[in-house]
Amino acid sequence: MDPERLTELDLIRWSEALAGIARTGLGFTESLYERERYEEVLHVAADIRAAVGRQIDRDHSVVEWMKLIQPGASGYVTPKIAVGAVVGNDEGEVLLVQRADSGHWLYPTGWADIGYSPAEVALKEVQEETGIECEVVGLLGVMDGLRRGFTRVPLYSLLFHCRATGGELAAHPLECRDVGFFHFDALPEPLAGTSNLWGHVQAAVRGEIIVPFFDPPRDSPWTVPLEP
Repeated sequence: MDPERLTELDLIRWSEALAGIARTGLGFTESLYERERYEEVLHVAADIRAAVGRQIDRDHSVVEWMKLIQPGASGYVTPKIAVGAVVGNDEGEVLLVQRADSGHWLYPTGWADIGYSPAEVALKEVQEETGIECEVVGLLGVMDGLRRGFTRVPLYSLLFHCRATGGELAAHPLECRDVGFFHFDALPEPLAGTSNLWGHVQAAVRGEIIVPFFDPPRDSPWTVPLEP
């Protein structure tokens, strides 16, 4: 990788990958020697993360990672899963929420809940965040949050295309500042999401047949930056 193209996000991604490998190893190994090596890797990962965010305490990162370690398969570290819903209406508008934490506008999204299928989570998030009832049309895409740069934790986002069927707009009092349907020539600002995402969103709402998108494999996942 060109050092001039090295970004803070690259360092965060490498740190999380190292920490995940070490925590998984600690969850499976019974060798004292291997445990010492994996713990050393955790400290290296913490050094990288502390170098990126100067306000982050290195030792605190190690302690928090160690707390998450579990034995066996339950300790295998994987990305978290989020589910989003692109909801269109009969006027060709898209449903957006203004997030309470950041003030950015985005489609309804939230963490996957145990006991629900991903599509069921999409419907639940829309109803809870906006008051709108909808039906799932299909899967729009799958995104790697770290590589796309919209998260600092390992995260896969499943995005569904949905169609509004009823309900009334009502912003969730804790999660949303505002909510509404918007035409694509008048989307609110600031708008979250990577640039190429909104082209897929608009095509889906227009009723075009969409092939689900995904982040394509690369020859080297660690040294080649992902195009936005």
